[in-house]
Amino acid sequence: MTADTSARYREFKMPDVGEGLTEAEILKWYVQPGDTVVDGQVVCEVETAKAAVELPIPYDGVVHALRFDEGTTVDVGASIITVDVAPGTPSEAPAAAAPATEPEAEAEAAEPKGRQPVLVGYGVSEASTKRRPRRGAAAVPEQGAATAAIQAEMNGVPAPAALSRPLAKPPVRKLAKDLGVDLATITPTGPDGIITREDVHAATAPAPSPQAAPVAEPVPAPVAAAPAVAGRETRIPVKGVRKATAAAMVGSAFTAPHVTEFVTVDVTRTMRLVEELKSDKDMAGVRVNPLLLVAKALLVAIKRHPDVNATWDEAAQEIVLKHYVNLGIAAATPRGLLVPNIKDAHDKTLPQLAESLGELVSTAREGKTTPAAMQGGTVTITNVGVFGVDTGTPILNPGESAILAVGAIKLQPWVHKGKVKPRQVTTLALSFDHRLVDGELGSKVLADIAAILEQPKRLITWG
Repeated sequence: MTADTSARYREFKMPDVGEGLTEAEILKWYVQPGDTVVDGQVVCEVETAKAAVELPIPYDGVVHALRFDEGTTVDVGASIITVDVAPGTPSEAPAAAAPATEPEAEAEAAEPKGRQPVLVGYGVSEASTKRRPRRGAAAVPEQGAATAAIQAEMNGVPAPAALSRPLAKPPVRKLAKDLGVDLATITPTGPDGIITREDVHAATAPAPSPQAAPVAEPVPAPVAAAPAVAGRETRIPVKGVRKATAAAMVGSAFTAPHVTEFVTVDVTRTMRLVEELKSDKDMAGVRVNPLLLVAKALLVAIKRHPDVNATWDEAAQEIVLKHYVNLGIAAATPRGLLVPNIKDAHDKTLPQLAESLGELVSTAREGKTTPAAMQGGTVTITNVGVFGVDTGTPILNPGESAILAVGAIKLQPWVHKGKVKPRQVTTLALSFDHRLVDGELGSKVLADIAAILEQPKRLITWG
């Protein structure tokens, strides 16, 4: 008698690590077949559209198989690793991606439905992994054979014999029936061997006549395009954070009506305050820079004009005012643009805000930002000045009402107390959603930020 392989081998599926994500790329495996793993041990690192996340295994055992190679993008809910939870017990190895056995199916039926929490993220919801069964009894063996063929190809072994029933969608089957075409005689050209409508139409096209066709006048052959010279172009797959950022920016730019206003301000006094704070014992151990005081100035401006801190609910046709500020900081990282945010930044003191800023930036640059750290932002700051540019027209982070761009701080001639003097000057740009923020409100917020940076004592009088 063979031992129950369904109880011995456990399939760990790709979890939803970001509340609603549909796929993730396997960046690195930390284990190989034959390695012993324990409950809670990190087995791989995956990259979602939001962050890189390490996945721990939820049980003890020995790694039996890794289902995907590094660099593969895997759908949420797909099995990524098989673990032998009862090593040493003689039994047959589980078939690759085999259908669930009856005991396993009964166990799954006994489990509560819905999304179940796992060690990282959430289990896959029932709706995301189950599809409506096809009509007819032939649908089950067809699906099982297709799965076996695909899994066999992934495992590097010859695929099983051709399916007894050709693969085609119901509309294509109806078209073939109406035209009197036997699907078994058609060579499929669709993905995974699926017969397409074009395949059916091609099968009904009349064969070329053996009679000599009339001689057509010669047509000059088109001039072939010059072949690309090796090394002149590089194609980079768009995926992960870059793919998500591109989709978010396009969605934001063409959904929220953007308005951007600019102001140039003398920040000489703010720069002096930065130098004073660096030697203050209350700021010991934290990084003090101009961005810290810009962030504080923005928080004070929001306190004075709370209506700017809102979001647009398109479905409910409502403006949602936020009574908290989750301050996003745009960070350029090797993985692309990340916008983690400081939760409840409005409640933090200056030392606490400095500490949070330092942790946020260092974590982002190390590639350890979690999806949770990038959710729920209300307003954002992007410091383009670090690249030496004066300013820009920033695009709103989706779901937020405003974003402040800070330009480079430069020594420039400036009229100060009736005389032209060298002063430290920067340009600020505030983009806002014109559905939520009208010109008056946006102008007041930007003017307040500039006034605080020009006279930083307003952090006390206005704060």
